[in-house]
Amino acid sequence: MSAYIIVDIVVNNAEGYEDYKNLTPPSIAAYGGKYIARGGRTENLEGNWEPNRIVILEFDSVERAKQWLNSDEYRDARALRHKYATTKMIVVEGT
Repeated sequence: MSAYIIVDIVVNNAEGYEDYKNLTPPSIAAYGGKYIARGGRTENLEGNWEPNRIVILEFDSVERAKQWLNSDEYRDARALRHKYATTKMIVVEGT
């Protein structure tokens, strides 16, 4: 069953975050993931959610998404994300 990682990102250092953006795609691809949305324009339709930079990733399963998140391939990029941004991240199963 497909799984989606959804991330709401506040970039605290745009220059440093560019390094993260460059390192991340190969690690996602290595785990069969792909970008569904990556920082496009957002619009609040209901409620009081005020999203920042939204990224949505698709993986084959929740397990595969977690493997990517905790992988050696993503480790350095993840450290950069933690250094240059503040994030909220969830994983949700698809239908």
